[in-house]
Amino acid sequence: MDKVEMEQTVSMISIKDLTANPAPLGLLGFGMTTVLLNLSNAGFFPMNAMILAMGIFVGGLGQIFVGIMEWKKNNTFGTTAFTSYGLFWLSLVFIIIMPKLGWADAADNVSMAAYLFLWGIYSFFMFLGTLKISKALQFVFGTLVILFFLLALGDITENPTIKILAGYEGIICGLSAIYTAMAQVLNEIYGRVVAPIGPVKR
Repeated sequence: MDKVEMEQTVSMISIKDLTANPAPLGLLGFGMTTVLLNLSNAGFFPMNAMILAMGIFVGGLGQIFVGIMEWKKNNTFGTTAFTSYGLFWLSLVFIIIMPKLGWADAADNVSMAAYLFLWGIYSFFMFLGTLKISKALQFVFGTLVILFFLLALGDITENPTIKILAGYEGIICGLSAIYTAMAQVLNEIYGRVVAPIGPVKR
């Protein structure tokens, strides 16, 4: 076999991906942390160490690890989404704790509104990507866009009612992410659609 034939043979070899789907883990990390934070925003309990710990480990590091696994699976959307939102949670935790440690001045309402508004813009473009994936992810990202804009509006207006409304909307967003994660797990285990998530067009 000459060099040209060998190159042609090698180019025809396909490698089947037998690794597990990491997306449910990332969606659970995002969903559970989002629900707990927004229970606080809705007034059920104050911001506390439980939420910060979830933000660091489950919503933060957990999603970053999933983003790396999605990169290994050649999934640009998953890599971008999970890694960025993992970093969002870590940054949010540090925004809260850095002033308490004396590392920086506390963020005022205007700067927090700008922070949340930019994440809303980013989430909107990611929502456009879900239009080619599934109905369930469209709902997750659609409600996430609304959540960021409500939170930004609540900060810029200093209106506590808007913050409470955002809390309830965020609970819905987080629960939808948890549902999407569990649907993917159960559908794979049972080999059929146990919990519908809409058409997948990857």
